[in-house]
Amino acid sequence: MDEREFKSAYKSTNERPCTFMKALLRRCVGCSRSQKVLIAEREAMACQSPGGQQRCSELLAAMKPKALFALRLDEGQPLAHGKAIKLQCGGLLGLAESLGEEAVDDVHALIDRAVEKYGSFDAFPYSAMMPSITHFKVRNR
Repeated sequence: MDEREFKSAYKSTNERPCTFMKALLRRCVGCSRSQKVLIAEREAMACQSPGGQQRCSELLAAMKPKALFALRLDEGQPLAHGKAIKLQCGGLLGLAESLGEEAVDDVHALIDRAVEKYGSFDAFPYSAMMPSITHFKVRNR
């Protein structure tokens, strides 16, 4: 299966891709709303909740511009795979840490608790999350 065929099969099979798929596949976080999808011997993650996927997308969109400096990126510059993992894993772990938690067993529940505590994504403690993003170690090859 070539890459074009894979992408076509992926889009038809996975209608709601998980926003934090890289973090879930890296196993640095877990989520009660995620479901593993296997396509041509590759793993992907799907979100079982349309509302949950929207919230996760909003959180990632809010985190990315705040993390550009920590990731050593310029605005508009594409996010490489390793930096995307640092953003997703480090960002979620940093958010959990701001809530006094050590791990992220459920991304959906974490976002619920953070919104309950801070009120909105704009009020999240992004400056406190940046050290987690910066110091998250991507596996060596």
